[in-house]
Amino acid sequence: MLAALIFDVDGTLSETEELHRNAFNETFAAAGLPWRWNRSLYGELLAVAGGKERLSHFLAAHAPLNPGKVDIAALHAAKTQRYAAMVADGQASLRPGVARLLRDATEAGVPVAIATTTSLENVEALLEATLGGDAATAFAAIGAGDVVPAKKPAPDIYAYVLHRLGLRAEDCVALEDSHNGLAAARAAGIATVVTPSLYTRQDDFGGALAVTSDLGEAEAPYHHLAGKGDGEPMVTIDALRRWLA
Repeated sequence: MLAALIFDVDGTLSETEELHRNAFNETFAAAGLPWRWNRSLYGELLAVAGGKERLSHFLAAHAPLNPGKVDIAALHAAKTQRYAAMVADGQASLRPGVARLLRDATEAGVPVAIATTTSLENVEALLEATLGGDAATAFAAIGAGDVVPAKKPAPDIYAYVLHRLGLRAEDCVALEDSHNGLAAARAAGIATVVTPSLYTRQDDFGGALAVTSDLGEAEAPYHHLAGKGDGEPMVTIDALRRWLA
């Protein structure tokens, strides 16, 4: 049985982390702060889930760079506005196979949901820009941002979404791109398909149901990396049912 698909957002629906990094850097510059997160540093900071939490960790770990008391909530809110403007400007696109799998799920009557540490504003901006203005209504449940106190790798956001869906973990499949996301979904008891992204290709994905380069398209099959799906071209509803069984 496949009762629902639960998607992560950043890195899974879309390769958005570079937009987030650029939005942070532009926000720092606009606020007159002497910080710039390069790719190497940002890759390290991604081990901390959540934008506000990431900022707090950065300030704690790089205290000499802190010019004084920083309003983290205000700084993060400014960054969120900047990121949303970038997305609305067309700087984000869905990863291969995402739109197709969402259509397949709708046609098969399989509900789709979202479980992410990013803010609801970020989720809505991405969905509107890539899938249309009413795209959020196609998701049976959206768990985002601070709706739960503990973020990934804690399973709380998945437990929240499962409760909203009224479904059992063993009947669902999560789609993730990172070790933290996989750990969160597995801790909630959900089988997980991983499509590594720009910043997570070196993560440990042990225990995943399947690991593929992306979800695949008919004209551009995925590259199988581990688990189920070897020799298949795409992650489909039929394939997920077989893998879950």
